[in-house]
Amino acid sequence: MITCIAIDDEPLALQVIKKYAAQTPDLKLLATYSDAIEAMNFLQHNPVNLVLLDISMPDINGFQLYKNLAVKPMVIFTTAHREYALDGFEADAIDYLLKPFNLLRFQKAVGKAVAWERFKKPDESKTPSPYLYIHEDYKVVRIAYDEIIFIEALDDYVKIHTDTKFYLTLLSMKKVMEKLPAKQFIRIHRSYIVCREKITFSQFRKLGLINNIELPIGDTYRSYIPNI
Repeated sequence: MITCIAIDDEPLALQVIKKYAAQTPDLKLLATYSDAIEAMNFLQHNPVNLVLLDISMPDINGFQLYKNLAVKPMVIFTTAHREYALDGFEADAIDYLLKPFNLLRFQKAVGKAVAWERFKKPDESKTPSPYLYIHEDYKVVRIAYDEIIFIEALDDYVKIHTDTKFYLTLLSMKKVMEKLPAKQFIRIHRSYIVCREKITFSQFRKLGLINNIELPIGDTYRSYIPNI
């Protein structure tokens, strides 16, 4: 069971969420708020697992509200504006619900949050996780750091290459770099991040990795490349 609150300035939207939450296993809706400031005060004193958060609100938009939270629970953004989707995933949202959404779509989004919560270890706050968690094809995917060879930028997506397969997720290089341990990964180009342990040689403009992979070294990043 995960706990959540809903924040939306439209009373009808909150009624829909209440109705759907009551029909969704593993979800306990603690409160709903039409006032974003009241919701922020609640979150400062009451930890929850998940926030269902509207983006377009009069006092503060959902992105600003979430950014200002000292402790950030999981978030599912809800909005009538499709153009906010990329910003939602940039904020590490579990999902993005485009209004009007039905019960099945609501439960699918909540299911991702439940899956994400179950992936967490009890002592995660004390011991860094050895995994990178991403969204791929409406699933939460866990990738061990030591399986990653390199990560490639593809427009608004990143492609994560491992020995056996690759993963594609909607994420910027900046965001993925923030998720990775700096001791284990290094950015060598605006389009590439590599695992330090998988480096086999470095030259002035070229870096070698296991499996005979060769990648270019960007001028901006050359000084950070380790000598082999």
